[in-house]
Amino acid sequence: MSAIQAAWPSGTECIAKYNFHGTAEQDLPFCKGDVLTIVAVTKITREQAERLLYPPETGLFLVRESTNYPGDYTLCVSCDGKVEHYRIMYHASKLSIDEEVYFENLMQLVEHYTSDADGLCTRLIKPKVMEGTVAAQDEFYRSGWALNMKELKLLQTIGKGEFGDVMLGDYRGNKVAVKCIKNDATAQAFLAEASVMTQLRHSNLVQLLGVIVEEKGGLYIVTEYMAKGSLVDYLRSRGRSVLGGDCLLKFSLDVCEAMEYLEGNNFVHRDLAARNVLVSEDNVAKVSDFGLTKEASSTQDTGKLPVKWTAPEALREKKFSTKSDVWSFGILLWEIYSFGRVPYPRIPLKDVVPRVEKGYKMDAPDGCPPAVYEVMKNCWHLDAAMRPSFLQLREQLEHIKTHELHL
Repeated sequence: MSAIQAAWPSGTECIAKYNFHGTAEQDLPFCKGDVLTIVAVTKITREQAERLLYPPETGLFLVRESTNYPGDYTLCVSCDGKVEHYRIMYHASKLSIDEEVYFENLMQLVEHYTSDADGLCTRLIKPKVMEGTVAAQDEFYRSGWALNMKELKLLQTIGKGEFGDVMLGDYRGNKVAVKCIKNDATAQAFLAEASVMTQLRHSNLVQLLGVIVEEKGGLYIVTEYMAKGSLVDYLRSRGRSVLGGDCLLKFSLDVCEAMEYLEGNNFVHRDLAARNVLVSEDNVAKVSDFGLTKEASSTQDTGKLPVKWTAPEALREKKFSTKSDVWSFGILLWEIYSFGRVPYPRIPLKDVVPRVEKGYKMDAPDGCPPAVYEVMKNCWHLDAAMRPSFLQLREQLEHIKTHELHL
């Protein structure tokens, strides 16, 4: 694991929407457009937050991910020599502390309580700035992954994510994809993603080309450009009239070979799905989105995981392994052979896990070869130890390609 992954606290870089000059000497003035680091998303416990906010300074604050309520945040505020902790609840895509006032995002919430305590022990005055982005810039320069912003042209938006836009760019005459992390984003969490990508190189993984870290906290992750977009959109837009069985099997093998490589390097992807596989101009499928990728021994909270793609033991006990990736690969195979349908059709989301834990398996998609369906079902053993490895899966798929596809 790199130093970036292991040691750096992650911070959310937020852009102020208005000028604030302060009303007291200890206020933090900021101007519209300034970037503020306000959120630590590494696992900061209650006790660690209190140490970070020491010595006590009324109005000093940070936001951490809740340890008791995975998926929610906790606002920690220093006031009169002690630290108060407020749970930020996530409900219907909005955030609230008191369930009376709701906000679209953390920046809105912080701005509100900066101007008015509104029930908190004090109004928010000064964010606890997390170290890291400057060190990150140095680290990427040292390791040869830093790119020059002057040589990057941003051309057009090709995708929108929760944390920023993905843009088509031009770097030294070559088309590139650029993930722009600038507004209300966990920028340093994406630094960890870029750090993972510097360690991985395979023809079926989306290749990192470099990183640009701006002094004000903006972050650009530059990767190879995948002209045909996400696999799920590709499958849905073309359908079975265009894509034959040989093409579906090729995509399956492309993804399997990437995952065999991750397996061999002791990395777990954790979010394998057709939406996180991209298709190149020459129809090569490549695994992308390494935001959750970690070395195989680590665990994580399950509050934000995609239920329909995640193995039961990962949802229930936070046990992530190559074998939980294998479960997800089985779901991805089902997506491929159903031409991009959402898994578990007609089953309400709340019923998926209870049914799966009782042994329910999806039926084969229409037209799916029986041998491929057998591979899917093998991926869905409730006992993780019974699932095949990616090496075994690749061998099975190659056997199908050689012996059974055209029978």
